[in-house]
Formats: sequence, structure tokens, C-alpha cells
Amino acid sequence: MVGRREVSFLNGRGQNLAGVFCRPGGRSERAVVMCHGFTGSRLGGGSPELAGELARRGWASLAFDFAGCGDSEGDFADITLSGQVADLTAAVDWCVAGGVRRLVTLGRSFGGSTVVCQAALDRRVDGVVTFAAVARLAELFTGFAGRRVETAGDPEEPVHLPEATVKRKFFADLARWDVLACAGLLAPRPLLVLHGTDDGVVPPADAELLYRSAGEPREKVLVPGADHQFTRGLDDARRSFLAWLDAPLPR
Repeated sequence: MVGRREVSFLNGRGQNLAGVFCRPGGRSERAVVMCHGFTGSRLGGGSPELAGELARRGWASLAFDFAGCGDSEGDFADITLSGQVADLTAAVDWCVAGGVRRLVTLGRSFGGSTVVCQAALDRRVDGVVTFAAVARLAELFTGFAGRRVETAGDPEEPVHLPEATVKRKFFADLARWDVLACAGLLAPRPLLVLHGTDDGVVPPADAELLYRSAGEPREKVLVPGADHQFTRGLDDARRSFLAWLDAPLPR
């Protein structure tokens, strides 16, 4: 029997983050923390269905909203990668405090960049999975902005993107992070890189860059016909992830 409950926990900035914790009947010391993409939420991307499948396989899961997203506190315009890394660390803290001993982080799109960067700093994470992750952050978001955003200047100045408004500090913070260098710090923990061949938002070349930057064990799966949201090919991607999860995680 799958147990499901709404939870909340504080990040390092004192904001309440909303989450959904699912677990198999009885106690589980294994968990997957699921991170949504840019402007997303814990309920998107098929996360509830995946949580149920994980529970049937004996894995607990925590899907949560980053600050400023979904039901979590905060203003989306204040988003930064550093803030998301800190939010994910708070989620890992919550899982470990609850008795989790084997932990995998899974991220979609910008959330995929987040899980790579966070795991590079947190050895409690035993494995990392990305769906359509962004490897070249500055290039992607500069394209969204339609112009080069100077990192010097008023950090609170609004910058309008097609789907949302962020602030200049978002771009200044991106300059602090090298996703590919972080991928190189994951080994000997395994990395699974999943990407759609028809992704028109984040090029499949980003998946190749992540894969090449990581050490062993690593695996790359390009899902034929899948777009950025995996509106096609989601079942294939999910099967690849679950098969990868069935393999023993190195300690």
C-alpha cells in the first residue's frame, strides 16, 4: 500500500517549501528526490505517477516546489541557481532526518542542472538522474532574454524572459556555476543522462556534454522523438530510469 502525504520544510532562508512524500507500505531507507524545471511545480512532468511506481518498487520519493514556485513561499522573480541548490540541500536534510540512507536526486531541465550542481557539493547523494538538463546555462538564458545581460549593476533590475520575469542577479549567479565541472565531481557516484532527440529548448548536445564531463559510472539515453517536456517518449524515459535504478548503487 502506497502512503502519500503533503509535507513542508524550511530552506536556509526561512521559507516554507511544499512537498509530497510517498513511500511504500512500511519503512523505506531508499528515496528519490524529484526536482521540477524552470517555472514548474512538484505536480508536473508525471511526478505523481512516477512516485507511485517508485513506491511499488520499494522506493520512497519526495517531490517539492522550489521557493517561489507552486505552493512554496517566496517570489519567483528572486530565483537563482544557488537558491535552488540550497533548497535541494534542505530537501536532502529532511529525507536524511527521516531515516533515508540511500538517496538519488532527479531533476528536469533547470532542475537537472540543479541536481548536478548540488550533488557535486553533497556526498550524501548516491546517484543523479537528469531529464533534458541544461549544461550551458548562460547561453540558454541569454537566448531567452534576447540580449546579453550584464552581471554588473542593480541586482534587483527585472529581466523579462518569454515565460517569466527574473532579476539581474539571476544571471550574475549563473556565472558562479559550471555545470560541466560539477558533473566531473560526481564519480564514483553514477549519473544517468536522459534527453529527447527532438528537444527544441535544450539541445541534445547538452546531454552529450554532461555525459562526456562525468566520470564512470555514467549512462546516456537519447529518447527518440521526445521533446523537451517529454510529451512523447515519457514512458520510454521512465523505463530507462527505473531499469537504471534497479542496479545496485555503489557505496
